[in-house]
Amino acid sequence: MSNPSRQRSTPRFDSIPAAADNGLLDRREFLRGGVAVAAAMTGFVVARSASAEALTDAPWSQRAGGISSAVERRSRFEEKVVRTLSNPNGEPRTQHARTPHHLLNGTITPNSMHFTIVHNGTPDIDPDKHSLVIHGMVKRPLLFSLDALSRYPMESRMAFIECGGNSAPLFSPKPVKGGVQDLHGLVSCAEWTGVRLSTLLDEAGVDAKAKWLIAEGADMAAVSRSVPVAKAMDDALVALYQNGERLMPGNGYPMRLLLPGYEGNMSVKFLRRIKLIDQPAMTYYESRNYSPLLPSGKAYQFYFVQEVKSFITHPSPGLALQGQGLYEISGIAYSGNGRIARVMVSADGGRSWAQAALQEPVLSKAFTRFRAPWRWNGGPAILQSRAWDEAGNAQPLRAQFIAERGETKTVPSVNGFPNQHYNSITSWAIDSNGEVLHAYA
Repeated sequence: MSNPSRQRSTPRFDSIPAAADNGLLDRREFLRGGVAVAAAMTGFVVARSASAEALTDAPWSQRAGGISSAVERRSRFEEKVVRTLSNPNGEPRTQHARTPHHLLNGTITPNSMHFTIVHNGTPDIDPDKHSLVIHGMVKRPLLFSLDALSRYPMESRMAFIECGGNSAPLFSPKPVKGGVQDLHGLVSCAEWTGVRLSTLLDEAGVDAKAKWLIAEGADMAAVSRSVPVAKAMDDALVALYQNGERLMPGNGYPMRLLLPGYEGNMSVKFLRRIKLIDQPAMTYYESRNYSPLLPSGKAYQFYFVQEVKSFITHPSPGLALQGQGLYEISGIAYSGNGRIARVMVSADGGRSWAQAALQEPVLSKAFTRFRAPWRWNGGPAILQSRAWDEAGNAQPLRAQFIAERGETKTVPSVNGFPNQHYNSITSWAIDSNGEVLHAYA
């Protein structure tokens, strides 16, 4: 016979008050209950009883393991965690490698999973023969080898980098057949370490009339972008390290420009030249590729800052729900204007909202992980997230966004889109079988 007093004292997840409709639970009550409530919630929904099972040694516990290698390799059971490639056959054209956010967690993107875009292939640069020149409207033109840069004071900064075309398939008038990696895989976040660009510019002596600089890469495309001197003197880095190790080749080895919060193409990779000038250079990439066209027929001449944005990574397409019960809604939020202040989550397509918990530390111009407890009752649901940053900017609703920015006339492929800077809400529709698909709500 069961013990009635024990039943009465055991917390149950269904005692946690709702924060919004369709199963969203109060995050404060969930956190206030601490380990006891969390354990009860998890045990009631997910875990099976171990009282009748004897602890046994699995085969791997009965024999010696593998030998340590000079470079640690991930488990063979994690081989499915890979970037998707837009050019798997290696033709000589622009190619993308997208981050699998739905298979990652936390806020730091592993180096091997960081997204890349290269226009003419990744150059094989000998670091001992590579250098950076600063010239133009300066008092003392300077040439820096990698060794010379390594002798300057360094600092580390957590920062996301996002392609201006990330999420662009969502300009489509109809929902897109794709998941987080397909739609939002061209953004990643890392710890970057290097020398402040302002330190190098101060040494070169910038002419007071110089208001811009042009940064140029050493790749075959010689990608170049104009950057305001004010940004260069603020928080720009010449980055040499990525998550503690030298930059990955596809992310600019042996040195790249880092402009926190600005669109990714401006953080020029394989950096070899910085020229101080008195006006923007109007390079090919900034005048053609990254000038979003508006419904009015006008185009942004410059569109630097990546606006406040969020998307849910769990649950999401490819991660079907395995039965009713407790799930954690989790995702990523970030803003080129500073820190994330708040993220709201909806399970009913935006009719009601609950505030998500923000995982510490909440850093400026970096990924912030948000989490919200959710009880799925087995019925249809539409999951959404909406973020606000510390400057008061809100992620726009889709109707508002499309009215201002327009949409494509046809459903584009994931790899073919002309639009830039999509930061509206992403909706995931869940059916009674637990399958998750992209939807508009």
